[in-house]
Amino acid sequence: MKKSHNILAAIALAACSLIATAAVPTGYYSSLNGKSGRALKDAVHELAMKHTVLTYNSLWSYYPETDCMPDNKKQVWDMYSNKTYYFSDNPGWSTSGMNREHSFPKSWWGGAVVPAYTDINHLYPADGDANMEKNNHPLGEVSTATFDNGVTKVGPPKAGQGGGATTVFEPADQYKGDFARTYFYMAACYQDYTWKYTYMVTNATWLTLNQWSIDLLLKWARQDPVSDKEKNRNDAVYRCQNNRNPFIDNPNLIEYIWGDRQGLVFTEGGEVTGDPELITPTQGTQLNFGEVALGKSITLTMYVKGANLTNKLSVTHYRDDVEMFSTSVTSIDRQIACSADGYPLSITYTPTAVGDHSTRLVISDGGLTGSIGCELKGSCLPVPTLSGVHALPATDITDSTYVAQWEPLGSEKIDYYVINRTVYSTSGQILSNDEFTTDDAEQTSYEFTDRKPGQIHTYTVHSYRLGYESAESNAITIDWTGITGVNADKPAAFIPTQGGVLVKCSEPISNVNIYTMAGALAQHLDVMSNDDFITLPAGVYVITSTQSTKAVKLIVW
Repeated sequence: MKKSHNILAAIALAACSLIATAAVPTGYYSSLNGKSGRALKDAVHELAMKHTVLTYNSLWSYYPETDCMPDNKKQVWDMYSNKTYYFSDNPGWSTSGMNREHSFPKSWWGGAVVPAYTDINHLYPADGDANMEKNNHPLGEVSTATFDNGVTKVGPPKAGQGGGATTVFEPADQYKGDFARTYFYMAACYQDYTWKYTYMVTNATWLTLNQWSIDLLLKWARQDPVSDKEKNRNDAVYRCQNNRNPFIDNPNLIEYIWGDRQGLVFTEGGEVTGDPELITPTQGTQLNFGEVALGKSITLTMYVKGANLTNKLSVTHYRDDVEMFSTSVTSIDRQIACSADGYPLSITYTPTAVGDHSTRLVISDGGLTGSIGCELKGSCLPVPTLSGVHALPATDITDSTYVAQWEPLGSEKIDYYVINRTVYSTSGQILSNDEFTTDDAEQTSYEFTDRKPGQIHTYTVHSYRLGYESAESNAITIDWTGITGVNADKPAAFIPTQGGVLVKCSEPISNVNIYTMAGALAQHLDVMSNDDFITLPAGVYVITSTQSTKAVKLIVW
């Protein structure tokens, strides 16, 4: 039955309704009913991808709700180690020694800051040491552990696993199902991504996962059923991100897409009732904008989705710092709210003073009984000053791997580091130019496992904080021999590019001659130093020096 409420009554009711419900809203999965195969996976994708994209620096504010021990809300539930960590009273920054771990490696989609980058469904707090060992390795069963802390194992995979990777990450038995359902979620929610690394995923089929991965994840999901930990975390994620992992709520849904029920029609999604209801957001939703620098603003999107609404919804906010928060609309048409996608409500935080700010968003009317209240929070900080980074020579260089190293030049807080890597062929052609981000500010190294013979790699590093970047660091080069400096024979690496050559050497080299292929002297340099750029017309050249026993041939375009 429809009931009328004026805005004051709605606000009063919302203010008294602070207890969040844990149950899955009726009708949340109704869009999956009657579908099978690819259509079913597409429906899961459409449902899961319509969520609030969180900010990276806000994640620590959610972890006390999503990843705390049931008997001690201050203790972190770490699925990567046996170490004991505790949340601080102000977790807006971080918990020392822990990382915000992308359990589904971000490098697999190229590391870009896209919705998957901050999706808390796969971002877990993790012991930093274990996270470093896990790196971007695929899941798998370890044949012989090279790292084992009692919870996390890393090492060569068993036969038939790894997808070409020489190292895999194996979680403890009690968490294998957790990671399996997380990977199934990622394979559905982000099925439209193009994968850069395909150890476990494929761009070739709608299943997203390749066959060895499917076999492994099905095995783990069946052997380790859904736990109370997963259910409670799913509810907490729903309150902050407004979507759920459907494979936790409906574990057998995995079988309909990848398992032994493939091709059968799924009919267990639940139907909505005939009464007006709001499916998302739910009572108790918390939207944290994280830390924002003074003078900047940030906008998040909350999907408002209902069923059987009888008139438009009213959107308002009140209390505390109401003037620092704004919404894109003050009312939502009932037909749009009742559509399959719902209405994407934009909410903007524009702080005008340094400090912590909050207000309360209320969604009412539409024929609803009562209203839905959501907490909006944000922290405004002064504009950061970033000292920059000094890149260090790479270590642990092999034919296929190396570890980029750096050190901060200052002690200020940052969010993370960005590694800019360029890969060249020996002829100077740029093969790739990518950015890689660390999980946290405490990480000062990054392992690359995709080095190939005949390539030159260069990297620089800069720090990132609240939308600001430090100056680029010095450049480090790993040439095709693996030499990063100059040995007794004083060789140099030359990186040809459009219009000339970039010189890489650790100390000046004298008496340099550059010849055309016809034998004519194109240039003579008394001294050549690191990072010199030699301008040359397009062509093929040979460079010699009295301090090197080898001539170098290169192509300039």
